[in-house]
Amino acid sequence: MHTFALDSHGMFLLAAAVGAVFMLILLIAVFKLNPFIVLFLTSLALAAVTGMRPDAIIKSFEAGLGGTLGHIAIVVALGTMLGKMMAESGGAERIALTLIGLFGERRVHWAMMLIALVVGLPVFFEVGFVLLIPIVFTVAKRTGTSLVLVGLPMLAGISVVHGLVPPHPAAMMAVAIFHADVGRTIFDALLVGVPTAMIAGPIYAKWIAPRIHLDSYNPIAEQFLDHEQKRQLPGFALTLATILLPVVLMLVGSWADHLSHPQTAWNTLLHFLGNADIALFVAVMVSFVTLGKMSGFNRESILKFTNECLAPTATVTLLVGAGGGFGRILQDSGVSQAIVQAALHVHIPILLLAWLIAALIRLATGSSTVAMTTAAGIVAPIALHIAGARPELLAIATGAGSLVFSHVNDGGFWLVKEYFNMSVVDTIKTWSVCETLISVVALLLTLLLSLAH
Repeated sequence: MHTFALDSHGMFLLAAAVGAVFMLILLIAVFKLNPFIVLFLTSLALAAVTGMRPDAIIKSFEAGLGGTLGHIAIVVALGTMLGKMMAESGGAERIALTLIGLFGERRVHWAMMLIALVVGLPVFFEVGFVLLIPIVFTVAKRTGTSLVLVGLPMLAGISVVHGLVPPHPAAMMAVAIFHADVGRTIFDALLVGVPTAMIAGPIYAKWIAPRIHLDSYNPIAEQFLDHEQKRQLPGFALTLATILLPVVLMLVGSWADHLSHPQTAWNTLLHFLGNADIALFVAVMVSFVTLGKMSGFNRESILKFTNECLAPTATVTLLVGAGGGFGRILQDSGVSQAIVQAALHVHIPILLLAWLIAALIRLATGSSTVAMTTAAGIVAPIALHIAGARPELLAIATGAGSLVFSHVNDGGFWLVKEYFNMSVVDTIKTWSVCETLISVVALLLTLLLSLAH
């Protein structure tokens, strides 16, 4: 009887979670209610239905919102300032013109995927996103191309390296838990990741873009495109060096223990500079010189740019935080645990099990990093008792699972929705499907690799 009660309660939790997500989409997409209000309301309703104590409900939502905003608010603010400096100086236009010249207007979506694979390597998804979005806006405007066609390949490139390729922080955690060889994991992850990014990015974008009709006015894009004054554009090398500075700093930070002795002052400094917030802060300060002063702007102009670019991001930041709050309610109400328990009772091959557990945790929590590390922790002890389970492929399969179907409890979902000025339904058709394609294609290619060894 006890087992049956546990199982039925688990099924109830899963049904409640599905109902909550359905209610969320319905209220936002059909009834046109404010997304922040709907996320808050749905979180309260789900928590009450699953039996959370009233005092615990608010604490849980606040913890999720605060925990998400602690990182996201700084990244969005600094990234937007850097993007604004690129836009006002003409740096974003310079990179866009160079990419268009190299690849041609008809292949810019391939160019965006490639640059995202490089820039996204050492940074978390949100950081790569805010670094590259000004270039996406500018390329789309200059070529008269759909924002979806240019932007989706960029999203796919960042997402692939986020989930699959070390030395990205999330992938490195999975590598450490599975005791995989870093070099071999990078090689295998690139074998899997590059064709995956091609399918989920440029190829899918080419198909879906004509089917998505965006409003011609995009308030966030406007602030990156309103620099019509005629001025000398900064050099390509200078602009690229400025945008890649945080990427290099984070890469150095991830290799700090290899470049210096742990616990030394030099090691501590490298780790400090490699922190995402500090790396972006340094890049913004440098951009005030390279894209500000050197482009002829005075201090008053730079202050004006940094002040006015923050207002349009307030809604984005709040929505991302609310998504984090909803995700925390899903965790604290027991949905995540119910999902993991259900997955563990299914007898399937270890690579598929790693993918499935990560996928289910991702659906429940909205965080690919949480999904990757939690699933790796669950699967690693099981893998010890199974012969022939390559830890490198296990790390990649877990990463692939952690990227499946980003939806309303994922901060990235709201980031994409607001910046691209899309409806919830269109965000699901583009971004959520792109993530699912990455997840499934990467799993299939990992299974193929496992047969080849």
